[in-house]
Amino acid sequence: MSTQARGLNNFISDLRNAKSKEEESNRVEVELAKIRKKFNPGDAKLAADGSNPSLSSYQRKKYVWKLVYIHVLGYDVDFGHAEVLALVRSKKYNEKSVGYVALSLLLRGSDPVMGTIVSTMKKDLTTAPLVSGKKKKGAVKNDAVQCLTLCSLANISGLELIQAMHVEVQHVLVSKNSTEQVKKKSALCLLRLTRTSPNLFSGREFAPHIGQLLQDKHLGVLTSLMSLLNGLASQHATDYESLIPHVVHILSLLVMKKQCAREYLYYKTPSPWLQIKLLKFLQQYPNAVEGHDIGMGGNEHVNQLINVVSRIIFETEVSDSINKSNADHAVLFEAVNLIVAWGTTCPLEMLEGAMQILGKFISVREPNIRYLGLMTMAKLAQIEGSVEGAKKHQATVLVSLKDADISVRRRALDLLFVICDTDNAERIVDELVAHLVVADASIREEMVLKIAILAEKYATDLRWYVDTILKLISISGDYVGDSVWHRVVQIVTNHPQGDLQGYAAATLFVAVSPHRCHETTVSVAAYVLGEFGFLIAERPGMSGEEQFHVLHQHWFNVDTKTRAILISTYAKLANLYEECRPLVAPIFARSKNSSDVEVQQRCAEYASMREAFSPEAVEDLLREMPPFEDKRRSALELRLLETEGEDSAAVTKASMPSEVEQQRALQSAQMLSNSPIEEEEEMPPIDEQEDEQEDAPDYEQEDEQEDEPDEDEPGMEEEDEQEDEPDEEEEEFDDQEESQEQAPDAGGGEPPEDKKEDVVENGSANPVVVGIPKELIPAMRKAFSNLCTSPSGVLFENSLLQVGVKHEYVGAQGRISVFFGNLHSSALHHFKVKVDQPDHLRMQMQGTQDLLDDGEYDSAGCTVATKTQAKLLVLVEVTAPFDDAPSMRISFETEEGERHDYPLRLPLVATCFMEPVNLDPGAFMQRWKSLEGPDRECQEVMKVPPNSSGIDEAYMDRVSKIIVDGLKFGRCQGVDPTPWTVSGAATFRTGAQDANGNNINVGCLLRVEANPKANAFRVTTRTLHPLCSKAIKNVSLVSIKLAM
Repeated sequence: MSTQARGLNNFISDLRNAKSKEEESNRVEVELAKIRKKFNPGDAKLAADGSNPSLSSYQRKKYVWKLVYIHVLGYDVDFGHAEVLALVRSKKYNEKSVGYVALSLLLRGSDPVMGTIVSTMKKDLTTAPLVSGKKKKGAVKNDAVQCLTLCSLANISGLELIQAMHVEVQHVLVSKNSTEQVKKKSALCLLRLTRTSPNLFSGREFAPHIGQLLQDKHLGVLTSLMSLLNGLASQHATDYESLIPHVVHILSLLVMKKQCAREYLYYKTPSPWLQIKLLKFLQQYPNAVEGHDIGMGGNEHVNQLINVVSRIIFETEVSDSINKSNADHAVLFEAVNLIVAWGTTCPLEMLEGAMQILGKFISVREPNIRYLGLMTMAKLAQIEGSVEGAKKHQATVLVSLKDADISVRRRALDLLFVICDTDNAERIVDELVAHLVVADASIREEMVLKIAILAEKYATDLRWYVDTILKLISISGDYVGDSVWHRVVQIVTNHPQGDLQGYAAATLFVAVSPHRCHETTVSVAAYVLGEFGFLIAERPGMSGEEQFHVLHQHWFNVDTKTRAILISTYAKLANLYEECRPLVAPIFARSKNSSDVEVQQRCAEYASMREAFSPEAVEDLLREMPPFEDKRRSALELRLLETEGEDSAAVTKASMPSEVEQQRALQSAQMLSNSPIEEEEEMPPIDEQEDEQEDAPDYEQEDEQEDEPDEDEPGMEEEDEQEDEPDEEEEEFDDQEESQEQAPDAGGGEPPEDKKEDVVENGSANPVVVGIPKELIPAMRKAFSNLCTSPSGVLFENSLLQVGVKHEYVGAQGRISVFFGNLHSSALHHFKVKVDQPDHLRMQMQGTQDLLDDGEYDSAGCTVATKTQAKLLVLVEVTAPFDDAPSMRISFETEEGERHDYPLRLPLVATCFMEPVNLDPGAFMQRWKSLEGPDRECQEVMKVPPNSSGIDEAYMDRVSKIIVDGLKFGRCQGVDPTPWTVSGAATFRTGAQDANGNNINVGCLLRVEANPKANAFRVTTRTLHPLCSKAIKNVSLVSIKLAM
């Protein structure tokens, strides 16, 4: 052994004494060549496993140790694996120890040779320890070998090795013959294996074994076992919930009875590391105490747990010993984190006690304690009802904001962010803005971001918000990111109510007037003045020309990104004010040759705009921008999430809308300026919905029926066939059917379609009038319904005529092409089409000459030759919600003397003007609830015909496709708790404008719920306009019928 130590020591000394990296490398290369020659001599025969049998035990160990040392220094070692495996297979402990150490360092789990050593490792792992008194000299120390095997397995942890060995590791862990040392190693090894392969075994089957192990009295075993249990529970928490009573019992023994072996006492604190692990495990079950009456006969372990946590919270004392104090505080903070995890289910006195003790911690001198206190209080303050207790320490937190330690300042900033609300928002924001002047550069960007979010969330007057952001820019303009001033622009644009836009324009005009101001101020001022500068143009000294001069003085001091914004503003100013055009034109001319592509392109396009387009088109192009889409999370919140992560208390607080934000959203929704931002309540089950009344005469009666109390509803299962209830399209075609008997004509009424008689007008006989046969009405209904959700198709067809429709829509505008094909063997004469033009639609029509019958003069109509078509093009723009399709009447005469008159309807329904909106579950539920009410909700239940195949998942997939592709609704994933419900959101676009010139749009929500047992559907629509709700409901019902 001395020789071995001397040889290895000499090699290590040579490397340490090397004067350069090159000298060290040369020495390593020489040694590697020597070892390679020893392992694989050319004249010697190798063993079956590739090792050199001529090497002695001493030589093999010495050379392997050298390889391990070379590997530790960072050099590649790609040989000697056979010798390492030979040492592992040895029956001598001193050789096995070297072999397992080298195995852990030099080999990986993916190496092919690992498969040859599995059997040896299994044998070493499962061999029972020797019985005391029966040891033989030179025998293997089996418990130590088991530990070596477990350590090597944990370090290597290849997937194939894990699959081959994990069962043996579990057996060793639960075996009654395993020593405490082996149990500790096996628990930690199994933890390493489960981290590499999470679904290694079934938690429900393994949990009882852990329960047995938790009854072990050895605290070292329990500590290792809790490390394993925490790792397993973090992956599959529900599988290990049954172990909570065992964990509570152990924690109670340590805290309440102080039962602890002397070697595990740390400054008289019983095993603080085990206490921390136990508390961490309990934190994964926040509902552990929910629903239990504490102290009133609830579960015994729950009462025991409450007593333990109360003892930790209220009886932890400050010690003069730093080590004991650190251990006690570590346990205390984990207990507070457990209270945070319980949330509102925690007893109130414990919440108050935790807040009080944290208030003491944030005022101590020790920075580590203060840091933990601030961080934990920020988490505790998020619990409902706890923020008031945290607000009592606001002054102390403000002092910590000036601490010398940057990490303490960050936690103080987080806590201020969390405790801020409507009552103290202005004070906290003002304090933060004042501190921003002297704040360290490393925290300024974070402060600016959080100040901007707080000012927006709690600004009861948005003018204060604008002033606050301008202060931020003036104090720390370099730390105000684009997302901050972009958000200002969005807020100002999306809130036209009051004088916010005029105030923002005037304030920014003053802010940008000095020759020296920050570039961010110029950017936001340029945008706002370009959009809303006209609101202040009549004020003294703020004319359009003055606005141009104030902005242009910064032209040469800003970068190309800001110049691009200025160019757009100049174009809008020149469009509004004649006096600005000669000022703007030279700038555009000079900048056409700019080296920046964006500036060059904008100048070229704006300069040639008036020549390329009409004045009206230029006005439309340069009008103010529409409101921005109101997303669930603003760019500021996303930036905060990216910076701090999902677990941050500040991120959680920022994601929760404040009361002020909810009020602003409701006001915006009422103005129809954007999709409403509302909340949803839980819908009643479909089985409880009332029966629909049959043959409802009009929509008002349908609404009254839907508003009846739920207790009068007999349930969907008992309702009559829904086919008796006419929907909108069916009513329309019923009207058509009836109109065959009363079709308007120049001379008055028209006879039924199955009777023919002469009608005398102006002393001459008119041809016989033929209408639509009754047997074609069902096919017409289906064709009309199909076209409501399809871009093209046949609207009507008989032996004489085929009417085809092709239509497309963008926003509030649509283009409908109608083709009238002659299928008759002879020409159709006096062919005329009359299209109804309701007030809610602006229409422009053109078609084949003399095809249109506008009613102003007596048109003779056109002639459609056989096998040819007449064409009609309709350009339409919707101006208001509607629930009926425009009518179209076709009339013509055949050469046989028959006159045909067909009343049809164009497939122009409300869903044609929808634009899909993709919402996450939270946003959808918010919007749904605030749209409740009889004037906003429309609902109908429909039975599936008995002869259908029933409701299954394939049918629901077809329904989902219809809602997304046909009705143009965005599918809201994650909202629906079962596959039998489909939810969607869309915006109904109109061409009408409000007082500010913004297009009026209506947010629409739709839910289709199926009950496979009752074989029925319920369709519910909610919008701000009752006609929208009815129209969407009717089209949805007909489309769902078609999917059957």
